[in-house]
Amino acid sequence: MTPLLESHVEGYPVRRGKVRDIYDLGDRLVIVATDRISAFDRILPTGIPGKGKVLTAMTHFWLDFLGVPHHLLSVDLKDMGPAFLAEQDVLSGRTMLVEKTQVVPVECVARGYLAGSGWKEYQATGQVCGLPLPPGLRLAEKLPQPIFTPATKAETGHDENISFARLVEIAGPDLAAELRDRTLDVYTRAAAHAEGVGILLADTKLEWGKTRDGRLILIDEVLTPDSSRFWPREEYCVGQNPPSFDKQFVRDWLENSGWDKEGPPPALPDHVVEVTREKYLDAYERLTGRLFSG
Repeated sequence: MTPLLESHVEGYPVRRGKVRDIYDLGDRLVIVATDRISAFDRILPTGIPGKGKVLTAMTHFWLDFLGVPHHLLSVDLKDMGPAFLAEQDVLSGRTMLVEKTQVVPVECVARGYLAGSGWKEYQATGQVCGLPLPPGLRLAEKLPQPIFTPATKAETGHDENISFARLVEIAGPDLAAELRDRTLDVYTRAAAHAEGVGILLADTKLEWGKTRDGRLILIDEVLTPDSSRFWPREEYCVGQNPPSFDKQFVRDWLENSGWDKEGPPPALPDHVVEVTREKYLDAYERLTGRLFSG
């Protein structure tokens, strides 16, 4: 299977992110999830075959499961127009027609466990995004209750964690409270479902947008291995980073590859590609209870 590194649809302006190609249809967007993979803020030259289809199918599953207002209008290429239908061999299973929104310029992160940037911040300050946490917590430890830790969206480089007070300055008190409450609601319900199938949802990053009539709706990818930290419950151990269903395997290989993170990233060897693909498939099948047919 050849990975899709870039889509091409004639007649529409396109913006390419790290993973997604976004086509502008005026009042709507078409989002194509490619098989690109990034690490250390760089797009790698090697794709993961079928990864974009897994991300799209998982997002579709969660939107159905959660029942929250969202931007997805259709996954049928016929609804996107002849130019997209003409590329169905490439685009099928990895493409969403969505409502265009005014994107809230903040990453809405919910955390149930202490890991990643939250762990680093806690070690330095005893807090995460201005929220004091009990002393003595260890790496990967479950928090007393899930916390909302927003971050600014960065075009390049890493997003920067911010306090809720800073979010209020950016978005206003009413919108800030709604973002917090709805993000924590999504996290809590998704984490309960995931734990029921043997997976711990350590944290997740959500994006929200405002419609023309002022409604706040969920946008972009939802609860995928690219936007969430999923851990197998059977391998979870407080005090160490559990193995995860995401691209950590790729990051680990790159760390030991001799790459200086400045020059062009190296190509991934076949075994790294295959293991990474298997991790994405395993996450999808365990979380949805469905065999992946893409």
